[in-house]
Amino acid sequence: MPYINIKVTDENVTKDQKRKLIEGTTQLMVDILNKNPETTHVVIDEVSIDNWGVNAQMYSDIKSQS
Repeated sequence: MPYINIKVTDENVTKDQKRKLIEGTTQLMVDILNKNPETTHVVIDEVSIDNWGVNAQMYSDIKSQS
């Protein structure tokens, strides 16, 4: 039973984009690992940009500098 956890920042990811992520990652598991889509679970976590860091900085600080 594959479990896939996708983490993205909470920057207006649409329901359609989430649907496509779920469909696409499920299909990858089918195509590459021959997994059953009926037992493949995909969870999308949206993380606040205050809780995301890159290059030793909070992503929200980076975004505010842009």
